[in-house]
Formats: sequence, C-alpha cells, structure tokens
Amino acid sequence: MARTTPYGFRAVHVSPVGRTGTPIRETGEVTEGLQAMVAARFPMAATIGLVPPSIPLIPGTLLADHAWVTQVIDRRSGRTVDRRVTATVWWYSVSAVLVTPPLAGLAVGLPLSARLSDTSLAFRSDGLPVASVSSAPGADTSVELRDTLAAVIAAVAEAGGMRERPLWAIATDSIANQLLTLGRALGDVPSVTALAGPLAAGIGDRLPAPRYVDVAGTRFTRRASCCLIDHLPGGALCTSCPRRPAPERQALLEQAARWF
Repeated sequence: MARTTPYGFRAVHVSPVGRTGTPIRETGEVTEGLQAMVAARFPMAATIGLVPPSIPLIPGTLLADHAWVTQVIDRRSGRTVDRRVTATVWWYSVSAVLVTPPLAGLAVGLPLSARLSDTSLAFRSDGLPVASVSSAPGADTSVELRDTLAAVIAAVAEAGGMRERPLWAIATDSIANQLLTLGRALGDVPSVTALAGPLAAGIGDRLPAPRYVDVAGTRFTRRASCCLIDHLPGGALCTSCPRRPAPERQALLEQAARWF
C-alpha cells in the first residue's frame, strides 16, 4: 500500500504494435467468458483491473519481447532519470495489473490462466497498464505465474540494464498487494491473503515469500521491494517503503489504517 504510486509520470505515446507487427484488438466491457464470471464476484471490478476500458488491448506476449519493452522504457526515460529507475517503476505498475486476473480467479475458485499467450492488457497513452484480461481457464496458477514472471522479468531486466532479483521482489509485493486488494473487495482479507504463501512456494525460490503486517487492526503488505518512485522528478517514498525507518513506517501505517 502506498500513498504515492508510480502512476502519473510523464505522458508519452507508446505504440501497441510489436516489432513483428502483432495486431491489437479492440475490447469493451468484459461481458462474457470466465473472466466476466470472476469480475462479477468483485464490487467495482473495473477499479482493480478486471474490466478493461474501451481501448486497444495488446497481446501479453509482447511483455516478453525485449525490443518492445526496450521501446517502452526508451520512451518513458527522461534525461535526468536513470534507465534502471524507469524500468523498475514501469514493472511495478505492469506486474500488479498482470497478476490480477489469475489471483482473482484463485480467490473465488474460478481459475484464470496466467499464461502470457492467454493474456491481453490495456495500456494508457503514457505506457502504463490499466487492466488485464485472461482468455482461458487456468490449470496450475503457480506454474503459469512462474513462467510468465520469468519471461517478462528477463525482458525488463535486459531493457533496464539491471539485475533480475529486484524485479522478482517487486513481483512478490504485487502478488501480496493484489491479494490484499481482492480480499478487501470480497470482505475476507484473512482467507485471500492466506493464498500468498502456498502460491509463492509453488512459483519457486526466485520469488521472495510475500509478507503482511497487521497495524491498528488493518492488514498491509510488508514490502520486500522499493519501487524507486522517489528517484523520479517530484517523487517521494511510499508509505510502506522498506527504506523508511521502522518507527516512521509504523506511524504512517497507523495513520493509513484509519482509511479502512
């Protein structure tokens, strides 16, 4: 949870077509298929990325296309921003949206595929995602997420000129955060967040174990990563940033608990 997020940085145009000319497709409200059944279980499903707006969707496989990811990072990088920072902030946003459909399906017992080949995403004009759609039933969510995260993280790390390990930590926090959001939407935070541990164990050792902390009767993600948003012009540390001194973070989370 953060009062500041990576959203809203410099608006730029991002081409939705990959180097191979992969076609985009138009979509509107999700009204049929398994994801629609899952979305129907969540109040305000559009606000958590389960219902895309009427903008083009791009194939999830482009997220593993080094050339396409490099293009996005290039267009989001400014002269004063480190390329590693740009890649990290972008992945912080993408990872949260990417994992939402399979996690939502897991939470309500209607598995949705986490495979890139079954996934499409809606992006804003500045290159940040707003929704993700899974077009097929899921089988083994842990295995599918392991393969998807490995493929995309490799592309982002190469494009950002950085190690993969920090990106896996961000993926951990995205999984923890999204399960927390889904649990709040369903009114059952304990049961939904309890899915995090077994899911991460199935994904494997590259993914740090998701963690939570209860503060003033409210559950928050105990972050394993820093999104580096404070390195952007005008950016600031997130409320739950692990780089904050523990007493300061505790005090801020106590204040944030009043919102829930």
